[in-house]
Amino acid sequence: MTLFRTRLAPSPTGLLHLGNARTFLVNWWMARAAGGEVVLRIEDLDRSRVKDGFVERQIEDLEWLGLDWDEGPVTQSARTDTYAAAFETLREQGRAYPCACSRREIRAAAAAPHASDEGPSYPGTCRGRFADEDEARVAAGRRPAWRFVVDPGEVAFDDRCRGPISLDPAVVGGDFVLRTVDEVWSYQLAVAVDDAAMGITEVVRGDDLVSSTPRQIILLRALSLPAPRYTHLPLVLDANGERMAKRRGDTELTTLRERGVPADEVVAFLARRSGVPDVGPRMSASDGVERFDLATLPKEAIEITELPWAG
Repeated sequence: MTLFRTRLAPSPTGLLHLGNARTFLVNWWMARAAGGEVVLRIEDLDRSRVKDGFVERQIEDLEWLGLDWDEGPVTQSARTDTYAAAFETLREQGRAYPCACSRREIRAAAAAPHASDEGPSYPGTCRGRFADEDEARVAAGRRPAWRFVVDPGEVAFDDRCRGPISLDPAVVGGDFVLRTVDEVWSYQLAVAVDDAAMGITEVVRGDDLVSSTPRQIILLRALSLPAPRYTHLPLVLDANGERMAKRRGDTELTTLRERGVPADEVVAFLARRSGVPDVGPRMSASDGVERFDLATLPKEAIEITELPWAG
């Protein structure tokens, strides 16, 4: 088994932007420098938000950047039986319970819960409230969701970028959703199960997902599965200090590609903001394999105030 196996995991609910590109480049650089493997995983569970044609456009954007992968694309929508089996294990352990709370409170469970979007911790309203799913269905007037029982206690892990981190998932989020009222498997369950099943040893993602890591770790422990190492990168922000995901147009890779912006100019632009020294106006993705060093990556959010290709 390889010592370094990671995944590029775009979600086809929007077009890839410069923030995604920086994360994918760093992920790929780390993997290739370690002689590791890369899996392309399409996180498309929430079919109501998946945009037609976006999977193909995202793959084209990744290839345009100069990235490749050793396995995939693997789609989460084709792996629902795997999540169902994990869910049954948790239910048999008494770690899952039906929840009759409103759709509004649980509809976002299939998407990655970015820090800026996190609401208050779930107060445990439905824990121990129902004898079985049928009773919860009657109370809700519809099919219930299912939540994971989060025991109180700190969960510690050593982040390769941020250092030691300790969070209590009972305080940060509380009992989280495993399956929504629409029978969509949650982001937390699917990601944790997939990382283990695919032999992922390294998870590299934005630091707005730090709070998800303890949840995934306790899920993996409950399922007797190994946890990967985690690297949470500082976010790429726009001039207003917002996540790049909230921007459109000139930050989207498809837009840049269609305008004829050379990919190696985009890679160089992001490499300069990722601590790579002596970057000229152009740099290929493969050039970053030997030149990128996680130790020199800026530890604060990267604010992009001006784009050389704007307009």
